[in-house]
Amino acid sequence: MVKEIQVGEVIKFFAKPSVAAVKVTSGEIAIGNKLKFVGHTTDFEQKVESMQIENQPVERAVPGDLVGIKVGERVRQKDKVFKIVED
Repeated sequence: MVKEIQVGEVIKFFAKPSVAAVKVTSGEIAIGNKLKFVGHTTDFEQKVESMQIENQPVERAVPGDLVGIKVGERVRQKDKVFKIVED
C-alpha cells in the first residue's frame, strides 16, 4: 500500500538552478525518497537526487530545516510536499 505523508511546504522557488526551498514540518526527507509536490497548479512526483542546507550537501533533513531540493518542474510558494511511502 502506498501512503502520502506531508513532510513540508515550499517557501520559495529558484528558477535558474530549478531548486525548491522546502521548510520541513514533520518526518524527515532523505536522499532517495520519492516526493510529491502538490499545489494550485502543481502536481508531480520525483525522487530526491540532491539536497542542500545553506549551500552544503546533506543526506537528510528534519523538522525545522530549510532545505534546497533540485526539482524537475516549477513549484510555487505554499505548495505542499508529501513523502511517498510504500508499506
